[in-house]
Amino acid sequence: MSNKPTLTSKGRYKIEFRGTECLNCGHPLKLTDKFCSNCSQANSTKKLSLKDFFDEFFATLISYDSKLLKTLSAMLIQPGKITRDFINGKRASYTNPFRFLLSLTIIYFLMINYGGNYSSLDKHGLQNKDEIFDRMNDFNFDSNQFENEDFTTEELDTIIDIENIKLSLKETANKTKSKDSVILANPSAYFKTIGDKSFIARQNKKQDFFRTVITKDTIYDFEQAVEKYDISNTFENNLTFNLAHGTIGLLQQPGSFISSMISKLPFAIFFFLPAFALFIWLVYIRKKYSYTDHLIFSFHNTSLFFILLIISYLIEWITNFNVNWVFLILFCFYLFISMKRFYQQSFIKTSIKYVFLNTIFFILAMFSMAILFAGNIFTF
Repeated sequence: MSNKPTLTSKGRYKIEFRGTECLNCGHPLKLTDKFCSNCSQANSTKKLSLKDFFDEFFATLISYDSKLLKTLSAMLIQPGKITRDFINGKRASYTNPFRFLLSLTIIYFLMINYGGNYSSLDKHGLQNKDEIFDRMNDFNFDSNQFENEDFTTEELDTIIDIENIKLSLKETANKTKSKDSVILANPSAYFKTIGDKSFIARQNKKQDFFRTVITKDTIYDFEQAVEKYDISNTFENNLTFNLAHGTIGLLQQPGSFISSMISKLPFAIFFFLPAFALFIWLVYIRKKYSYTDHLIFSFHNTSLFFILLIISYLIEWITNFNVNWVFLILFCFYLFISMKRFYQQSFIKTSIKYVFLNTIFFILAMFSMAILFAGNIFTF
């Protein structure tokens, strides 16, 4: 009887290129092992040629495409089934929920960022604060300019209100310019007088100080301010400087600020969904599902949400018709069916939990957006 291996392969997987030890992890192998059972690397000692490289690339691509198509069909045709299959161990047929959702969010927000052309909004930003103040100071209100005009009482009241607002703006501008002059006269001495005030008053004064030196004295970072004005290198001062710097950046480049925030949204979602999955776990605590099962369920449903967003965006881009509301309604139906099928509860129970969880989702989403906005201010 022959002891030769009966497994045949081509290219770099031929028997002549098989090894008895994995080149990646050192795990012992047999000649019949096409892949390492420990790390999954191909059992081949042949040097990688250009043909081998492209063969493996397209093989991996085709394998991923087959998983992708099966994942999409399961999501669209049988809501809730993909999560049930995945937690029951049928995972090789589907794409990884985490990686799949991350890919979709990055694709969608890249489309939004590119198609929105938010950088064009920078031209509306506040580029020169002094120019605005100067324009306010150029205004001179003269009550005699209306003497020869025939106005009704209501029209005259409106004019007076507008002029009073302009005078108030002019007064505010003059006060701001005066405050800036005091700060710039001796920045180090002015900053030292802030330390003995209450927290709120101290923060307001520090904000005024940092905004002034950033816009008027070409200060670009906190370390430069520390060195130039002999400021204490504390966490509070650093945080206040970043807030002032980010606020100025928002006013000067609103489009770039929006673009920067959109680029962070995919990663913010992955901090938000685990918190939401905790509420799903509490709502279905009597069900024999782990927290991870609920998290996978939220990943799958959020993935479909972004698939529908991408489709609606492409339709709007091609036809110039806004169909977002159609896909939003479609997703609401899908989510309800998915919850009912996966958790297998009655229509009434599913409806109550559906409303409650969507309310929690909305609250958490608003809270996450507020945190993201604040975080973007401090880092912009």
